[in-house]
Amino acid sequence: MTGDDGAPGRESGQESAGDVAAALDMLLADGALGVLRRFRPDGAAARLAASLARRPQLTGLHLAALASELGRIATGSSELAPDRKDRRFTDPAWAQNPLLRRTVQAYLAAGQAATDLLATAELDWRDDERLRFVLSNLIAAAAPSNSPLLNPAAVKALVDTGGLSVVRGLRALVTDLAQPPRVPAMVAPDAFEVGRDLAVTPGSVVYRTEMLELIQYAPVTAQVCEYPVLIVPPMINKYYITDLAPGRSMIEYLVSQGHQVFAISWRNPDARHRAFDLDSYGAAVTGALDAALAVTRADRVSICALCSGGIVSSMVAAHLAEIGGLDRVASLCLGVTVLDQARAGTAGAMIDETTAAAAVAASAARGYLDGRALAEVFAWLRPDDLIWNYWVNNYLQGRTPQPFDILYWNADTTRLPAALHRDFIRLALDNALTRPGAATMLGSPVDLSKVDADTYVIAGIADHLCPWQSCYRSTQLLGGHVTFVLSTSGHIASMVNPPGNPKATFRTAAENPADPRAWLDAADTVSGSWWPHYSDWLAARSGGERRKPAAAGRKGYDVLAAAPGTYVHGR
Repeated sequence: MTGDDGAPGRESGQESAGDVAAALDMLLADGALGVLRRFRPDGAAARLAASLARRPQLTGLHLAALASELGRIATGSSELAPDRKDRRFTDPAWAQNPLLRRTVQAYLAAGQAATDLLATAELDWRDDERLRFVLSNLIAAAAPSNSPLLNPAAVKALVDTGGLSVVRGLRALVTDLAQPPRVPAMVAPDAFEVGRDLAVTPGSVVYRTEMLELIQYAPVTAQVCEYPVLIVPPMINKYYITDLAPGRSMIEYLVSQGHQVFAISWRNPDARHRAFDLDSYGAAVTGALDAALAVTRADRVSICALCSGGIVSSMVAAHLAEIGGLDRVASLCLGVTVLDQARAGTAGAMIDETTAAAAVAASAARGYLDGRALAEVFAWLRPDDLIWNYWVNNYLQGRTPQPFDILYWNADTTRLPAALHRDFIRLALDNALTRPGAATMLGSPVDLSKVDADTYVIAGIADHLCPWQSCYRSTQLLGGHVTFVLSTSGHIASMVNPPGNPKATFRTAAENPADPRAWLDAADTVSGSWWPHYSDWLAARSGGERRKPAAAGRKGYDVLAAAPGTYVHGR
């Protein structure tokens, strides 16, 4: 919400921004080619024009309705008003000033007419998604709240600061444009410090390779679960999304519930590591799994993997099933992970063979895909929350954005090796994980139906990067018993879901029918965070209890550094 002065409050889109703060998951080619390519005219625009021309009556009705509404706006009889939750227009001046009120009404009417015309065209899903992206960005950019001459909050800041707001805003604009990702900063670079404010759960690095550090977290309960849990984060992000500030750390919570927790911290690769591919990361996961088993002297380990880490972990599980080693996996958890990428939202609509080839060539030439470029791509997926909200705050009002841990993590970008970028794009284009043997991992054909370990699949109901329906389809691919849980919020905010939020709920059901809509109709809504639900589910599959270990590591797995380790600081 915004205050009367128009300044963004702590809840003014920060959670929404966090929802899109995820990284590569759907392997957007725009990270390699640049987001501006999306705005160039292409065949979709021509097909839109042709479709509207074939429907002159419907097109005429929409245009006539717009003209009629504009007439009512001009005479002051229009009842159009922004949604009460639209924080762009909460300043009273937008409603009380006749000129501003009419400007907002005309903007809303034109935006709705354009949206209705696109719906009238009845394009195929891929063209529709592509044009919806362009249209939503154009509508967002045209908002009168983005104008320094119209926004009452900008005018008020100009008066209150004696013009300093303009100086600060221009300085911020120049700074942001000077280097990627060339979008308004969502958090100050010194708002947090990893190891001081974030990633502070006590632990030790007990295993290190060229690709990863493995952190063993110190137990805080006298008794711990027999089987440890290994957290596999995305390859394109720092691991500490699972260990944010105290009270918001999933790792901290699981440790407090008696779980033995290990987490992979991926190295931030550069051009030297261009050859790291799916098999490289699969081997790294199996190495971390072996290390966790050796350190704890356990027979089995559970895996909790997020986003692209879930894709790799699922393929590793299929590999283990093929070679007879899946009995070492006690359970599998997949967070906001899409294995079946058919029609997987806006991202899927943006990938085709030509684009993929160009993207692969671009990252191969450089040796990696730059995380800062991806940050720009994702910002334009949610322009109101991630672009124009901060445009108004940073540039028009000359304010520093409020600190928010998820957005700091999002700005702490990493790179993706060129070979892994290539392999992920190939997986997405072929939708290979849905067909037994269409993909391989470490020399084994991947058949997810052979992964018969119990699996916990968690998705976010407002996730537009990995739509929950796409995540749900994993229940039809995996061979074991699958518990599907649908959390509130979007891609990342649904994962950062600590107990204590009175607004938090999740849904679950006893059965997993093929149709996700049928599942939703049958699901029960549970108040609170899904973390306790997962902790109990995990404990039931963790082999009972034992006394906590006396110290970190063991012979051959000596303590190399204190958590959060060294790789997490790589820039």
